Amino acid sequence: MLNALLWISRILFGVVFIFSGFVKAIDPLGSAYKFEDYFLAFGTEWLFFMALPLAVLLSTLEFVIGAAVLLGIKMRYSAWGAFLFMAFFTPLTLYIAITDPVPDCGCFGDALIISNWETFYKNVVIFAASIFIFLHRNKFKPLWSKKGDWYLIGFITLLVLGLSAYCLRNLPIMDFRPWKVGNDISELVIPTEEEADIYLIFENKETGETKEYPSDDYPWDDPDWVAQWEYKDQRREVTQPYQEAEIENFEIIDEFGDDLTEFYITKPEYHFMVIAWGLENTNTRAFSRRITPLARAADENGYSLIVLTGSSFSKIEEFRHENQTPYPFYQSDEIELKTIIRSNPGLVLMKDGVVIEKWAHRNIPEFEKIKENYFQD
Repeated sequence: MLNALLWISRILFGVVFIFSGFVKAIDPLGSAYKFEDYFLAFGTEWLFFMALPLAVLLSTLEFVIGAAVLLGIKMRYSAWGAFLFMAFFTPLTLYIAITDPVPDCGCFGDALIISNWETFYKNVVIFAASIFIFLHRNKFKPLWSKKGDWYLIGFITLLVLGLSAYCLRNLPIMDFRPWKVGNDISELVIPTEEEADIYLIFENKETGETKEYPSDDYPWDDPDWVAQWEYKDQRREVTQPYQEAEIENFEIIDEFGDDLTEFYITKPEYHFMVIAWGLENTNTRAFSRRITPLARAADENGYSLIVLTGSSFSKIEEFRHENQTPYPFYQSDEIELKTIIRSNPGLVLMKDGVVIEKWAHRNIPEFEKIKENYFQD
C-alpha cells in the first residue's frame, strides 16, 4: 500500500510539474509577460528587468524537479526541492486567490487557463503529494549510479534551457494562443450575438383573458381580432446567449481614428501583417534587411503589407523617417499584439481571416520563397 501511494504521489507530482515547466519553457516571453503583470499589480515595476530570467528559471526548476521526482533521480535532493517549492508557492497562491491581483495565475501558461482559486486548490493537492514524498525520501534507491544520476539531472537541465533559448530566438514550438496558424481570426474577433424568440402577450378587452403569440405569427391583419385584443407585454426566450469574442481587444486604427479591423481581417487576398508591439524596443535591422525588401517585392506583385504597433503616432512618424519604411503603420493594443506573435517584430501571413504562417524576425524568408511555399491559386 505504501509503495502504491508513493507511486501515485510521484506520478501526480511529476506529471503536473513536467507539464507546467514544459508549457512555460516553450514560451519564455509569455511567462515573462505574466511576471510583468505581477510586478505591475504589486507596484514593483523596477523588477521588469528580472521578468525573463525569472521566467526561464521557474520553468527549468519545475521541469527538472518534476522529472527527477517522477523518475526517482536523487530523491533526497529532489524531495527537498519539491517540498520547498510547494511550501513557498502554496501560501503565495492562497494570497493571490484572496487578493486577485491578476485574473489568471499563468501556472500552465496559455495551454490551460484556470482561476486563481483553482490554482490554489490544485497546489493543496500537489503540496500534500510533495509532503508524502518528502517523508519517505530515504526509501528511494538511485536510478542508475550516484554519478550517473547527476549526469542525467544535468542533461535534463541543459535540455530545458536549450528549449527555452530556441523558442526565445524563434517562436514557441507549440502555440496555444488564439492567433495560432490555421485559426480563422475573423470568427474570433466578432462576439456571438444573442438570439431570442420573442412572444407577444395580448389581453382580451372584455374578458381579461391573456394569450401569447410568437412575434412573427399573430393575427395582426384580422380587424375583429384587433378590435377585441390589445397588446400588454412581451416575453423573450433566449436560444443563443451573448458570448464575448475570444479575441476582445484587437483593432487596427489609422491616424484619423478610423477602425480598419474588419477590412484587413476579412481581406480575401494574401496579405502580410508585421507585429511590432513597441517601436522603441523593436529590432530595426529586421526592418531594413528583411521587412522592407519583402514589402517592396509584395507590392510589386500586388500584395499588401502593414505594420501594427502599440506605439504612438508621433513615435511611428519618427520611426518611419529614421528607417525609411514606405508602407502603412497602424495602432493596435500592445497587450494583444504580444499575444499574436512572440517576436518584436514578427511577421504574420493571412488570407481571408485565416492565419497562414508566422515568422520571428530573424526567420522571415524572401517574398519568392513565401509565394512558392504558401500561396495557392
